[in-house]
Amino acid sequence: MTGNEVRQAFLRFFQTKGHKVVPSSPLIPHGDPTLLLTSAGMVQFKPFFLGLETPHCPRMVSCQKCFRTTDIEAVGDTNHLTFFEMLGNFSVGDYFKEGAISLALEFVLEHLHIKNERLWITIFLDDDEAFEIWHRMGIPEARIIRFGEEDNFWGPAGDTGPCGPCSEIHYDFGAEIGCGKSSCGPNCRCGRFSEIWNLVFVQYNQDLQGRRIPLSCCHVDTGMGLERTAAVMQGKTSVYETDFFAPLIESISQLSGKNYGKDEDTDGYIRVVAEHGRGITFLVADGVSPDNEGRGYVLRRLLRRAAIFGRRLGLEKPFLSEIARKTIDVMSDNYPELNNRRDFIFKVIEREETRFGETLSTGLEQLDAIAVQASSRVRNVISGQQAFKLYDTYGFPVELTREIAEKQGLSVDVEGFAKAMDKQREKARASHRFEFDGKGIEKYKLGLESTAFVGYDNLKVKSVIQKILVNNKAVNSIIEKQNADIILSITPFYGEMGGQVGDSGKITSNSGCFTVSDAFQSPQGTIFHRGFVAEGRMSVNDEVEAVVDCEKRMDIARNHTATHLLHFALRRVLGKHVQQRGSLVAADRLRFDFSHLLALTEEELNKVQGIVNENIRQNLPVYDEDVPYNRAIEEGAIALFDEKYGDMVRVLKIGKPVVSTELCGGTHVTATGEIGLFRVLTESSIGGGLRRIEAVTGRGTEEMIKQKIDSLWDRLLAVQEELEAERQRTVQLERELAKKEATALLNRVEVVNGIKVLSESVPTTRPDMMREMSDMLRDKLQSVVVILGSIYQGKPAFIVAVTPDLVKRGYHAGQIVKKVAAIAGGSGGGKPDLAQGGGKASGKLGEALKVAKSLI
Repeated sequence: MTGNEVRQAFLRFFQTKGHKVVPSSPLIPHGDPTLLLTSAGMVQFKPFFLGLETPHCPRMVSCQKCFRTTDIEAVGDTNHLTFFEMLGNFSVGDYFKEGAISLALEFVLEHLHIKNERLWITIFLDDDEAFEIWHRMGIPEARIIRFGEEDNFWGPAGDTGPCGPCSEIHYDFGAEIGCGKSSCGPNCRCGRFSEIWNLVFVQYNQDLQGRRIPLSCCHVDTGMGLERTAAVMQGKTSVYETDFFAPLIESISQLSGKNYGKDEDTDGYIRVVAEHGRGITFLVADGVSPDNEGRGYVLRRLLRRAAIFGRRLGLEKPFLSEIARKTIDVMSDNYPELNNRRDFIFKVIEREETRFGETLSTGLEQLDAIAVQASSRVRNVISGQQAFKLYDTYGFPVELTREIAEKQGLSVDVEGFAKAMDKQREKARASHRFEFDGKGIEKYKLGLESTAFVGYDNLKVKSVIQKILVNNKAVNSIIEKQNADIILSITPFYGEMGGQVGDSGKITSNSGCFTVSDAFQSPQGTIFHRGFVAEGRMSVNDEVEAVVDCEKRMDIARNHTATHLLHFALRRVLGKHVQQRGSLVAADRLRFDFSHLLALTEEELNKVQGIVNENIRQNLPVYDEDVPYNRAIEEGAIALFDEKYGDMVRVLKIGKPVVSTELCGGTHVTATGEIGLFRVLTESSIGGGLRRIEAVTGRGTEEMIKQKIDSLWDRLLAVQEELEAERQRTVQLERELAKKEATALLNRVEVVNGIKVLSESVPTTRPDMMREMSDMLRDKLQSVVVILGSIYQGKPAFIVAVTPDLVKRGYHAGQIVKKVAAIAGGSGGGKPDLAQGGGKASGKLGEALKVAKSLI
């Protein structure tokens, strides 16, 4: 059977047994902060097992994408995988041990046609019920082995969650495989036995303290490794010999010119590249981006390990996108998201591999030099600082350095590396966050407690001055124009924190008034009100009224709620890989940093902006709830990956039904309509895989529009001035040309019945220029009838001018032009000395000018 056939047979079998087929969930777990990546099939069913949700069907079956980081360094042997597929059937309060064991044996014996004598069963030490069932259903006692908690008790998928004893089905490849010892049996690492199916009998929920609390009803969670089962069905002892990996290994062999199966070391390198290349492809497809923390670090570590082992195969140029391409070809029929994100996957991998490749050769040389140096020492240890330099300068994950070092008989000071990393993280945090120390307060010398903040609901409260600081020293009172920091017993002022700037306003007492220009918060929660005495004096223990600047607070609130809508819109347009990586919420603007590899296209940016404004127009309610952290995450609240939260958290929700839900301690509007108009100012890169959007809302948008209108008006006026100047230049040029043309016409005058007549066509020009020409000709010729014609805007135009002496003799310009224009299908008129007309037939211009002479 092919791997795909095994998958389909499993799903089809359980479907006939009343199970609902459930699609695989992404590798990024939804709503489970205890998990870095989806590591088992039961992860998406955890809420059902805990009784938090009720499934539509109590029997379910799935083929789940899984990723386990614990085996990264073991990959290279013949069996370990990081990414794998887990076939599983699940019962939520329906069948239990007997039903699970019966179904498993039916599928293995009757559908996979595996012989009974090939099967060995392991059970938990005291699980007599499972022993009796397996034995009753045909497994001999000798092939049912009891093991302890390490092997046959399945813990939660994370720090907490459902758990219970398990039974495992092992396939026996035969005595000719493996160690040959008489004691050999399931869980021997010689390779003779392969665990193909684990049946977990979920009876408990494990809490953070490790206590196992019995569940109200029992469940079944099983997991059959698809790759291992495929190996059995294809007569192979290694998952790397199955049809899942054969195309990848063939592709690597072609790229490197190295044949698989000829050399043990080469085979290991090829297996690393194949396995990691496959895992990388699925991680990126599910929204993981390279990073130095969390899931992104797993991806980066995997990719760089694959790149180094590829280098050992002679692959000097980037090659992992080719492995991704082959993975997509093999797997996309069952996982269409691979094809849907094909181009994005290639771009992420090519970009990351190229960046690492720029330092890889130098890094390997440095590592070799460090190894030689370490070998000469008594302890044979690569120092933490050296390991950190390899990581920080050349991009070598410490696990990779340790792995390479161990092959040379060296160790790495991992503890020293961790200290160097902590020091760097602290420096990075200090440069990116609102740093309390930067406010000049020696917080550890003050001995202050947190300030009670009541500013979510009140912008004006009665309070008492607890402490006054001038130049970081406590004083009893301050006088007019003196700068200071004031600490109150309770306050409505929000202290700068979490990206949101602090409030401003006034603190007044019977003896004075203090203007608050800024408020900020210490790590201990003390809120400092920084400003100056506007009048009078302020003293410790004064009873005061603290009043927040309402306009500024509302401006900040508009921008803060808008960042939540922006986050929602970005995830909707770009994908769930988008995560907030920093923000600034000020009164005049907002700044939002997020994880994404590429610059947003104009279309994407317009979509994001449109979604935000649509949610603003809907005037959605904005409200908060204080709930336990775990419940908030389970309900889908977004938490910042590197933020620390207490047991109880404030959840900010937008909309009913909910559009956005995030853990947030900031201040917000009560309905999205209060935000007004949202407008993106800029979108830019701030580093590898990080983007930044700056935007405005409310009054900030009004000011931006006003500035744009003012700028456009100024530009319009400038353009008008430029156009007028150009028009004047054009008129002057036309006038000069008209003079030259008029001069040229002077020798074309004819005498008709003793009257000088000039009847001529002139180059296309405006009627006013023709008038000027006729004036010039009258002035030059003194006694003349001038008839000029031209094609203007596609139609004939005529000017007739008569000198005063001829007017007296009865020649009338208006009558002449009327008759001339009529020949061209038009009309005209005017005074005796000057008239103009127009026609419709441009082809009649010449004829009309000839007739003009006869009219004289």
